[in-house]
Formats: sequence, structure tokens, C-alpha cells
Amino acid sequence: MPRPSFAIGAVRVRPGSTREVGLPITRLVTGAEVSLPVRVVHGRTDGPTVWLTAAIHGDEVVGVEVVRRVLASLRPSSLVGTVIAVPIVNVLGFQTGERYLPDRRDLNRAFPGSARGSLAGRIAHLLMTEVVAKGDVGIDLHTGADRRSNLPQIRADLDDPRTLELASAFGAPVVYHAKLRDGSLRAAARERGSTVLLYEGGESWRFDEWAIEAGVVGVRRVLARLGMIDAIDEPEPAPSLVCRSSGWVRAAGSGILQLEATLGQRVQPGDRLGGLSDSFGRRVRLVRADRPGIVIGRTHAPLLNRGDAIIHIGEVEEDHPTPDMAVELPPDPTETPLLPEATDAAPAD
Repeated sequence: MPRPSFAIGAVRVRPGSTREVGLPITRLVTGAEVSLPVRVVHGRTDGPTVWLTAAIHGDEVVGVEVVRRVLASLRPSSLVGTVIAVPIVNVLGFQTGERYLPDRRDLNRAFPGSARGSLAGRIAHLLMTEVVAKGDVGIDLHTGADRRSNLPQIRADLDDPRTLELASAFGAPVVYHAKLRDGSLRAAARERGSTVLLYEGGESWRFDEWAIEAGVVGVRRVLARLGMIDAIDEPEPAPSLVCRSSGWVRAAGSGILQLEATLGQRVQPGDRLGGLSDSFGRRVRLVRADRPGIVIGRTHAPLLNRGDAIIHIGEVEEDHPTPDMAVELPPDPTETPLLPEATDAAPAD
């Protein structure tokens, strides 16, 4: 018996074919219609349905490119199951490079939404009913917030065996046990019964190639684990480090930041991560690790006030030992070397 067509919006996608559809969101004051862009790849053979979402925050472009490359690699004639891809969820924010919607609402705090609610609530409701409700597994793609960069990592409920299996299959350097946040897509999708992985990697409004590549390979590894595509021709990744807690090292004073620490670096309490100087280059503070672990996030802001977040350290479970500098990333051209110690004018912390 042939596989049935896949219904989405007002269209049906035949097995063994690909179809793009725009799901209406709203109209601009000009009268132009704004739609949610969706591509469905509907395989000939029955199998899981996986949804991919990116740019829930309009300035997070890494995931958009991850979705593009994954879709380019899929063939409906050989795909087992169905992939529903939404490369840009926050269409209005994406067009202007803004993280939030025009009314300043965070779309990732509006789920599951409402058909009669705010703009954020309506977009959330549309995504939940037309995409999430039709899937078994979801991968939501994100980057660091404004002027922050994240190590490629999966955030998920690691206490759920199925989720842990797929998070491990993704092969990111770190898997992080992240609590569900009210209003987030991950929380709402879990409530509907989906297995959800949230990928973080790179910086907002930048095509960080190392984060894109890690995302593409990871998504394809998950599809392969689900039996939807053939195993990918890539070396087996090292086992992911498991983190269940983390914390930000914050500035103890104000100053101009120079960082030594890099994403993926293993650190111990007291390790020097960088320094803060005044406008004449005199050192006023040193930045040191306050816990053992791995650097999973960092700021790119050059000017800091007391209390600003600098380095995000994930605490690694002891039964997952790895050597120092387990994750090697290409050098960041924006890095600024530390000023020489001879310029110090005040005692460091």
C-alpha cells in the first residue's frame, strides 16, 4: 500500500517529493502578506517525522545555514520518513536583524501560543499546530545572544533515555542537561510528546563556519540514528562531555576586556582567563575561573561593567574525563591579546 500524502497548510505533499509552502502569519501595514516558510521532504517509505527549526530569534543566522545545507543533502526518493524544515521562524525579526519581534516580545517565551493572542502567540500557535504536532523528533537551532558566542552543544533533558540517545548521536562537544523554560518551544514540544534537542553554536548575526559544520553533521547523524538516511561518511566523534550545571564568571570591576580563554578550553579554579584594563592600558583586574569545567560560552563585548558576564563554564561530570583543550576551534580573528604585565598599574585580584 502506497504511503499517504503529507498534509500541511492547504497543500498535500506526495510521497517521494519535496514541497515548499508559506503558512500565513499576518499582513504588514502595506498590505503585503508575511508567511512562515516551510519545506517538507516526504520520503517514499514510512518512518519518523523530524522537524527542524531555526531563527526563532531573528539575529541567529547559523541555524538558517544549517537547515539549508541539511536540506540540500536530502533526497525524497531515498529518505525514510519525513523532514519538516522551518529555516526562519521569526520572519519579522530576521528581516531587520532583530532578536525579538517588532513588539519586543521574545518568541521563545510565547509557546504554545494562541490563535487569538499576540503576534508572538499567533506565530507560536501556528508552528505548534502545523509543524510540531506532526513530528516525533525536533531539533531547534540557536546561537549565542548579542555579542556572545557558544561552543557547539546540545541542551536537552538527559534524564530521558531517548533524548540522551539522540543527543549523544548528534556528537556535539558538550551535551548539557538544561531545565525546561516556561514558554519555550522545547517545553511546549515536550508537552506534546516530541523528543527535542536544542543546538547552540556560534554567535548571533555571524556565519561561524565551525558552528555551521558541527550543526550540519550533527543533524545528519541524528537522522542516520533514526534510520532515515544512510550513515554519514564522517569519522566517529569523541564522546560528548556531559554537563549538568554551569555558571558565568562575571566582571569584578569595569574595564576593557582582553581574553585568553577560548571556547572548549578545560579550566580549573583560579586559572587565568584574561584581564581588564583601563583606557591607558593599565591592568586593573585579572579574570580567573571560579569552578572546574569547560568553556561553553564567552562574551565578545570589549567594554564591561562590574557584574557583566564574561565566560560561561560548564561543570563536567567526573565519569566523563577528557584531556585539556579537548575541543579545537579555528582561531577567532576578533581575539585581542592580553596587554603585557609591565603595564599593570594596580594589584590584580
